[in-house]
Amino acid sequence: MSGQEILVIVIVALLLFGADKLPEIAKTIGKGMRDFRNATDEIRREIENSTSEIRKDLTQVAETVTKDVTAFSDKMTKDVGEIAETITKDVNNFSNKITKEVNEVTSSVNTDLNNFTSEVKKEVEGVAQTIKDDTAETAKSLTENATPKPAPAPTPQYNYPSDDPYDNYDYYG
Repeated sequence: MSGQEILVIVIVALLLFGADKLPEIAKTIGKGMRDFRNATDEIRREIENSTSEIRKDLTQVAETVTKDVTAFSDKMTKDVGEIAETITKDVNNFSNKITKEVNEVTSSVNTDLNNFTSEVKKEVEGVAQTIKDDTAETAKSLTENATPKPAPAPTPQYNYPSDDPYDNYDYYG
């Protein structure tokens, strides 16, 4: 309120109640204001006291929840780490087994292939030797049994007359 408004209120109060009742009214208003202020302070203290306990309880609950969440998070992180480690070990073991088996199969295939190649080479060499021996025997047999045969006797040629009237060359000649 501005100074003018307060002045108007004081003048109206003087006119209504008179000058002798004004101090008594001011005292009553002051006492009412003090009582109102005391009541307000008491309510404020009561609210602060009651809310301080609630605040303590809420703080404790928040701390407990934070601890529980942190403990749960730590446990989950640890469990996930252990599971990941186990899975990694299993995958590595499986991979190593597969690699070992593939190497064994490759070695076995290479050994079998080498054995097969050796056997085929031996068989080819044997067949080649047999062909060479057979060829040598056949050549020897051919040269031993080859006797010159007399040349066949020439057959006489006779000129017979032809039925063709214009072919008299062989007949006369």
